[in-house]
Amino acid sequence: MIGFEWTAAKFFWYLFFMFFSLLYFTFYGMMAVAATPNQHIAAIVASSFYTLWNLFSGFIVPRNRIPVWWRWYYWACPVAWSLYGLVTSQFGDIEDTLLDSNVTVKQYLDDYFGFKHDFLGVVAVVIVGFTVLFLFIFAFAIKAFNFQRR
Repeated sequence: MIGFEWTAAKFFWYLFFMFFSLLYFTFYGMMAVAATPNQHIAAIVASSFYTLWNLFSGFIVPRNRIPVWWRWYYWACPVAWSLYGLVTSQFGDIEDTLLDSNVTVKQYLDDYFGFKHDFLGVVAVVIVGFTVLFLFIFAFAIKAFNFQRR
């Protein structure tokens, strides 16, 4: 493990964020298949969004360094919320100083990524919201759209 603390709260936060992240990815894939005429188009649509989600997740380019006119997409990106929740739940409350500077881990996460540990509850609600949103769009699409030809 990469320096995770052995506390029950951090373990359950990790399980929560991993479970709901995998769940919304599953529901997103189901939604993409239900909203498109066949699996080939669904694969194209889904892979396009996966690329954008990875680009704007804050992992490659942190939120503070994304141009202002693109930051709205960071907040609309579910992977960004998953990354925010996973990093903040595990490292956001650590007060140890980094070896190369006089900055605590908590302060580094706030300065470089803009992650605040106090925002963890909101992040959890948003992750559940993305999961429910993709689930309801899938249910609507499977009921309303009919791509069969006669």
